[in-house]
Amino acid sequence: MSIKTVETENEGLKRAFMLTIPAEDIEARVEQEVKRIAPQVRMPGFRPGKVPPNLIRKMHGESLRGEALQGAVQEGVQQLLTEQKIRPALQPQVELTEGYEHGKDAEIKVSLEALPDVPAPEIDNLALERLTVEPDDKAVDEQLEQLASQSKHWEDAPSKHAAATGDLVVMDFEGEVDGTPFEGGKGEDMQVELGSGGLIPGFEDQLVGARAGESREVRLTFPNDYPADKLKGKKATFAVTVKAVKTGSANKVDEAFAKSLGMTDLDQLRGIIRDQQAQQLNGLTRTHMKRQLLDQLAARHDFPVPDTMVEAEYQNILAQLRHEASHEEDPKAALAEIESEAGEYRKIAVRRVRLGLLLSEIGAANGVDVTEPEMNRLIMQAASQYQGKDRETFVRYIQQEPMAAAQLRAPLYEDKVVDFLFARAKITDRKSTREALEADLESEEGHVHGPGCGHDHAAAPKAKKAAAKGKAKSAGKDDDKLVAEAPAKGPVEKASAKPKPAKPVKDAPAAKAPAAKAAKAEVKSAAKAKKPAKKG
Repeated sequence: MSIKTVETENEGLKRAFMLTIPAEDIEARVEQEVKRIAPQVRMPGFRPGKVPPNLIRKMHGESLRGEALQGAVQEGVQQLLTEQKIRPALQPQVELTEGYEHGKDAEIKVSLEALPDVPAPEIDNLALERLTVEPDDKAVDEQLEQLASQSKHWEDAPSKHAAATGDLVVMDFEGEVDGTPFEGGKGEDMQVELGSGGLIPGFEDQLVGARAGESREVRLTFPNDYPADKLKGKKATFAVTVKAVKTGSANKVDEAFAKSLGMTDLDQLRGIIRDQQAQQLNGLTRTHMKRQLLDQLAARHDFPVPDTMVEAEYQNILAQLRHEASHEEDPKAALAEIESEAGEYRKIAVRRVRLGLLLSEIGAANGVDVTEPEMNRLIMQAASQYQGKDRETFVRYIQQEPMAAAQLRAPLYEDKVVDFLFARAKITDRKSTREALEADLESEEGHVHGPGCGHDHAAAPKAKKAAAKGKAKSAGKDDDKLVAEAPAKGPVEKASAKPKPAKPVKDAPAAKAPAAKAAKAEVKSAAKAKKPAKKG
């Protein structure tokens, strides 16, 4: 295809071109399309495949010319990138000039930002300190006590017992909005511990005092941030039948308790909890080392980064922060604080983009890659949150959309590059405690470092506030994951084409469960994995 190319902008990483696609090239494509579809065209008075080309053009000319033009533009842009040896940071912006008419040359404006030429990475003489922490018996005992206190033993309450906070209520319910039942608003034999906060605000409070066999009408308003858009802010009435009331007592940490969790004995339970804590501590140690590594890389490298990538990352950071701010006690004040420090987060975005490009370059130069089996495992893991046809649709989407596949692949690729750099670095081990390691991580978030250290100095004050308040930590850290991740699941249920968020459950069970409940689930899972297979 003979395309005339004129460069109209070349400033920094920004490039712009005017492409002229000759009318004869477009018409040639139209002819190809006519020949391609001719065998399938049906028209009264003509045998299949014998419709004259001029009639086909008359019937389908508009759509054929549109497809031909689109194909010519796509090929032209790809040819431009190849000839100019440009790697675009994001999808180029392509615009057909005004006044284009069929039969004339097409003029196309192409604007883009190129990926920078990353200088040869300086990865020699990296020195890292690895803080090692051993799980201690006191922490294991504390988690055991927490497990026992959270996993209560439930017994039927006396027949006239009025449900109180801390009791378990077993109920059937059916909800209506404006007098009409709604999808997901009905349930049977649902169990809820009163006061646990597992249901939307106001629901559990109206069950206090209920007795087994009693029917109650619960009236409430769905929160404005409820995941189901049709129910946000809506008033609802639930007809509730209390089928049973149970009182609970905390378990004792003994052999019977361990066996109730599927263990052979208490020692096995203690061992699993110790293993879990060791994994958590190893994760903290790795995070600490990774921050040191990224700081050293940031201090050694400074090159321009595409504004479009920075803006995308900046908006991602702000979106996370605003979401978390919306759940603060004073959302307006939290949002105002974020907006006042927006410049700091843009600097974090610049750092993340630069480090992401640098790690990509390091990986490419040293043969680091995500293998096909690894990619298949990633796809299957991500697809596990879907059911039935939704799962098949998701897998097909990842396989057909390179950008989606890249998002899924990116975190593993980054981890592999980091591991490669760990293997090259000189690592000094130092024994520490969990408290000291966590304090060190927090001080790195909040400490204002000197010039050249590699930290984002402007981000430090905000990061310190975030650590103190426990908010927006994931978005505010300047050395979290440097690349975009696959979209997260929704806050109520695992993502699917047809979510069912209308039940009075406030959040997914794991989202609000106490740490002990989550630990209990992990313990059960680990116990299954450790059980010896039955002999056949």
